Amino acid sequence: MAQIKKESLVDQVYQQLRESIITLRLPLGSRVNVNELQAELGVSCTPIREAVNRLTQEGLMTYENNVGATILTLSGHDVQEIQELAFALQKEAVRLSLRRGDRERIYREVEEQLGRYCRAGHAREEVQAVHELIGVFYHHCGNGRLDRSMIAIQGQQLLLRYLYCTWRGHRKEDAEFRRILQGVRENSEADICRALEENAQRARPDILRHLEELRHSD
Repeated sequence: MAQIKKESLVDQVYQQLRESIITLRLPLGSRVNVNELQAELGVSCTPIREAVNRLTQEGLMTYENNVGATILTLSGHDVQEIQELAFALQKEAVRLSLRRGDRERIYREVEEQLGRYCRAGHAREEVQAVHELIGVFYHHCGNGRLDRSMIAIQGQQLLLRYLYCTWRGHRKEDAEFRRILQGVRENSEADICRALEENAQRARPDILRHLEELRHSD
């Protein structure tokens, strides 16, 4: 990781550490050495500790006294729980956005992110396009608390999506996202939610395979 400028230090350290966790540059289950990060990032321990605290609240790290900070580990049960919670939030965001939002605008924004997904040349672009596509429904749901609830677990969702997109057998599939777009056109909450759920279910086996591969490579 490159050294960073001394402005908005906590945000910069947080974003850099978060990105390194989501993209697996910091391995799952690894310890975070504050002294090493100070030297690597060129900052004092205070912004690092504050960033670690934020990442702990987001569930991307754990912290124990006399042990320090550790990158999260994921079991099959963890993956299922994250996906189930994400889907519960997504379902409500879809319901509220179709009821309260401008459906033509939602359609255009989903279509734009679908295009980004189809053009994505590498995993990070693909992950971000899917994240923004689903985020359209949160942005238009008219419920700030629901939006903030999504933000609280979005790091874990991004990590799962990255694990899926970087699995060696991964192939980009847009069928479910096209069904989401069609569901917006037809004002069908059920079709959108079914496509979201099927996308998560299709991703889960590859996520678990990737996790198993990472465990064996340790």
